[in-house]
Amino acid sequence: MPEITYVAVDGTERTIDVPSDTSVMRGAVTHDLDGIVAQCGGNAQCATCHVYVDETSLDQLEPVEPKEEHMLDFTAAPRRPGSRLSCQLKVTAALDGLIVHLPERQY
Repeated sequence: MPEITYVAVDGTERTIDVPSDTSVMRGAVTHDLDGIVAQCGGNAQCATCHVYVDETSLDQLEPVEPKEEHMLDFTAAPRRPGSRLSCQLKVTAALDGLIVHLPERQY
């Protein structure tokens, strides 16, 4: 099972085994991780699952789709080059070791 590391604002890291074919968001919600709200349940409609993908992990990702690109304009925390919606990051074996940083706020 791929391991995803979630880094809180205070630097605390939590590594979670996330099943393939789910999302980085679902892994966080299932494990009661603070920092990802996911109000819309993973439909790319609320931007409350915003994360900053670590620069060491950016090359592991599929490109941003237009729907996600649009919603990233509505994040509560500032958008950065590694900003992604964790609901749109489908977990695969290729994402094993992915590191995402949680923003200071989601709404």
